[in-house]
Amino acid sequence: MATIKKAGLGMLQFGGFTPYGNLTTLRATLQTNAAGAAIGADSNAAIAAGDVVVLEKLPAGMLLEDAQVIVSTAMTAAVTGSLGFTYIDGVDHATVPQDPEYFGAGLVLNAAARLRTTSSKAPVKLPKEAYLVLTTAGAANAKASRVDVIVHGERLGNQ
Repeated sequence: MATIKKAGLGMLQFGGFTPYGNLTTLRATLQTNAAGAAIGADSNAAIAAGDVVVLEKLPAGMLLEDAQVIVSTAMTAAVTGSLGFTYIDGVDHATVPQDPEYFGAGLVLNAAARLRTTSSKAPVKLPKEAYLVLTTAGAANAKASRVDVIVHGERLGNQ
């Protein structure tokens, strides 16, 4: 029986300073006040349907693998959203285009729940820095709420 080894073992490890690998977890919290506006944001207006909320930066070279959305205090009835990424420079990339629905669309934000990635899209390695974005739909938010977003991926370096 032969032993077959794939070429490049260990070459996709970023850093090599720990035996635990290169998994990265990024977490962002969106809290809104009683009027429905994002707390700690650059706008005091309530989040409206179609608004894009920038939640966090995603580093270049990160392989996006999974996300969770934890709605612990629901938004207003009918509020849904899409979770994905857009490039910080606003310019699309030929092989990895921006995708504001990469992790899912139609996510129910108006009921307490723990939601996982709903898309079946293949993992992508970001060629440049991007924003993690939540695009709202359905209705404007008009109440206090809390949504935590957790993104898992691997930091493979920007190569």
